[in-house]
Parts: sequence; C-alpha cells; structure tokens
Amino acid sequence: MRVREDYRTLTGTEKAAILLLSLGEEYTAKIFEQLDEEEILSLSHTMSNLGKVSSSVVERLFIEFAESITSTNSLVGTLDSTERLLAKVLGKEKVDSIMEEIRGPAGRTMWEKLSNVNEEILSTYLQKEYPQTVAVVLSKITPEHAAKVLALLPEGFAMEVVMRMLRMEAVQKEVLDDVEKTLRTEFMPNLSRASRRDSHEIMAEIFNNLERSVEGKFMSSLEERNPESAEKIRSLMFTFEDLGKLDPGAIQTLIRSADKEKLPIALKGASDAMKDLFFSNMSERAGKIMKEDMAAMGPVRLKEVEEAQQSLVNTAKDLADRGEITIVTSKDEDELIY
Repeated sequence: MRVREDYRTLTGTEKAAILLLSLGEEYTAKIFEQLDEEEILSLSHTMSNLGKVSSSVVERLFIEFAESITSTNSLVGTLDSTERLLAKVLGKEKVDSIMEEIRGPAGRTMWEKLSNVNEEILSTYLQKEYPQTVAVVLSKITPEHAAKVLALLPEGFAMEVVMRMLRMEAVQKEVLDDVEKTLRTEFMPNLSRASRRDSHEIMAEIFNNLERSVEGKFMSSLEERNPESAEKIRSLMFTFEDLGKLDPGAIQTLIRSADKEKLPIALKGASDAMKDLFFSNMSERAGKIMKEDMAAMGPVRLKEVEEAQQSLVNTAKDLADRGEITIVTSKDEDELIY
C-alpha cells in the first residue's frame, strides 16, 4: 500500500477526507449530517482511495487548519471504514447505493457485462428461464440491447415477457439479488468458457503487431521449444506476404483505401513479385508516378518499411471485416477465393 508522504500533492478533497478520518467516526458522522449527497459521495470516494497517510502529513494538515493537534499514527482510508461512517448517518439502501458507486465496475458490472453479450447468445440462454426472470434481466440492460434480445425470443415467449415487464413494478432487492447471483454463477462462467479464444489465435495477433525482427526472434525461439505451436501460430498469422494471395479486385480495393504516403514505402521493401502484383493493378499513369516517388525517396529505414507494410496489412484486415475483400492466411495456401 502506498504511503502519502508529500503534503504538497494533496488535493482539497483529499485534505478534507484526511481531516474527517482523523476526527474519528463519531465526529465525522455529525459533519456528514450537514453535507449533501453529492459532497458525501465525493468525500467517500476520496476516503476509500486514500490509502495510507503518514503522520507528518496529518500534522501538517492540522497546522494548516490552525489546530494544535499532533497525530502519532498514520491513517488508512478504506472501503470498510468509509462504509462504517456512512452507515451512521444514512439508511442501508442509500449507503449501498453510494458504496456501489465508489467501488466502481467491480461492484456493479454484471448488468453492464450483460449489455455487451451478443444478443443471440443471451436470447438462447434466456429462453430457458422463467418469463419473470427474463423480464427482470431486460429491464436492467440497455434498452437498445434489450430490443435486440427480445426480437430473437420465440414470439409467444417474447409476448409473455413483455406482459410481465408491463405489469412489473419496483423489483424487490431479494429478487434482483437472486437473478444476479444466478447470472454470475451460471451464465457468465459458461459464457467465458464458450467465448474463450484459442491462445494460438491471440498470439498470432500479437506476433502480427511485433516489429519483424522481434517477431523473427520470438518465432525462432518458439520453433526450438515448441515447433508445433510455432507452426500453428504461423498458420494463423496474416502477414504482408499474404497480400500476395489477394485477387486483383481485392488488390485494387486495397490500393484505393491505403494510406497514399505509406503505400510506396511499403512497396519499396517488397519483393519484385509483390511490386509487380500492385503495379499490375494500377493504371499505367498511377504506377509510373508511384515508381518515380519510390525512386526519389532514396534509402528508407527498415523500421519505416515494416511499419508501412503493417499499416497496409491493417487496412486489408479492416476491409475484410467490412466484407469488402476476402483475405487468405498462410494456412489456406491451396484455396482460391473469388
């Protein structure tokens, strides 16, 4: 845990939080009674993130407030101590609401996570639940996402859910807790296992973004230790050389979309076959201009060439994601896709 020892770095809110913590729960509770909810939330958030404060900082703070008080102990602002203080002046529901806000994503991401789950996966899962449970879930996620999920539910079941939602008043906290617990313990772990990506795919993407020389070193070492994994990763990687497998239409689309400054640099360090492929898919005039630009730029650093080639690869991936071209990786060498 970090120790706050530099008084000069403290913000006004942090000074107030330290002062309140040093006064003790009883006096702090009385002060909180005089503050509005926004001020309490701000101070509570600061207290919970304060960490350890050295006694010298506390002493300096009291001097600034014209108090002749010396602290011999350090202070620790934690979530628990903050929650205890709040409990003395506010009702449990209000305390829970403020603490949920303070804790941030860790304390309240179930519904946020659910809003990011693919609607087809979520609707498939919810079809097996009671309509009332589905109604609660759809009332908690974003309306946009709820609409997509609702549209994918069987019509009769979906209407039953709609009717439950229309009749639903404030959901009891116990019901909400039960639904959230079920989602947290049953659905999310299964989702995590189902959507977990193959580690080789992840490494292939990472290797794709390494500098060529660094990627070469890693791959060589991996080939020595685990040739099977090295081969699998290589087959999954999409490299600049794989652009040579694009059909003429895809190459022309790539040329139109590429960064006009980076394309000649990328081709400067390309093989003759790759250069011919690109030039053959340009107009005679455009090809001539690019060749002149490449000749005029003189020597180019290898790093610049690799960055330009990676930029071209990234553009190709973006086009493929949008369905404008089809790209082929090393593992598909024998396939022809038109």
